[in-house]
Amino acid sequence: MASRVPSVARHLCRPATSRSVVTSTRLGIPQLNLGNACVLCQHPTSVRNQAVIAKQQSFPISSSSTTVRFASAKSSGASAASETTLVGAPDITNYYTIFPKTFPSGPPPSSPFEISIGDLRREFLQLQNVVHPDKYPSGEAKQHAEALSARINEAHRTLADPLQRAQYLLREWHGIDVTAEDAATKHALDAQTLIEVMEVQETIEEVGATPEGEKEIEALKKENDMRIAVCVGALAGAFDKGDIEEARKECIRLRFWYSVGEGLREWEPGLTEIRLVHGS
Repeated sequence: MASRVPSVARHLCRPATSRSVVTSTRLGIPQLNLGNACVLCQHPTSVRNQAVIAKQQSFPISSSSTTVRFASAKSSGASAASETTLVGAPDITNYYTIFPKTFPSGPPPSSPFEISIGDLRREFLQLQNVVHPDKYPSGEAKQHAEALSARINEAHRTLADPLQRAQYLLREWHGIDVTAEDAATKHALDAQTLIEVMEVQETIEEVGATPEGEKEIEALKKENDMRIAVCVGALAGAFDKGDIEEARKECIRLRFWYSVGEGLREWEPGLTEIRLVHGS
């Protein structure tokens, strides 16, 4: 294995081409480049964008669990504030409070990290039926419904995916952002997992142009799916017992395997390299 690493390392240090491997300068992880976009950031709406939306709107929650009152942001004067009521809207304190049926006890370790995707989806659809912007006339109520609907969408998308859910929990509850600018130094991948990632890349280089290439890639996909499943299980165990440091390490590993999986899905017959690069 030791003889393989220098060979692969040359690819990691080589100037970027249409098909090459480079090391992340900010995240410290290899990721697939799809149109210069980061694999781990290809989401319709970022969490940060939703944070901006939340800050732009003031959402004082009423004592009733079925009503949310929105203070108008049109004027800074208290006397100019008006209120709009959306009956049936959820508590938007955080993503977990938005779905009280799915998460009656809140985030881990009060409730398990692993969730019922079916339950989450059903509650999501029920909430969207309540706050869908099309149900409100043009004006302040519709604007509030649009902002709330967007927040519910992002919450559902985040909690439905194990990696995004883990990153959200680490960031919001424990102040650990594994996607931050300084993640390369603070949250570097362990050496053993990095070697495994390099081995996958070297295998692709060896078999990509051979007649057996497609069969080998399919085998690599299955192996990577197993790695992801094992990693998610370890991540769940860490969160459930409150071991945040272990959860952080498993989250970093999961980011890598997600990136490798995306690269394998984009592989085409005859291709000898997949480009795993740093993303924004």
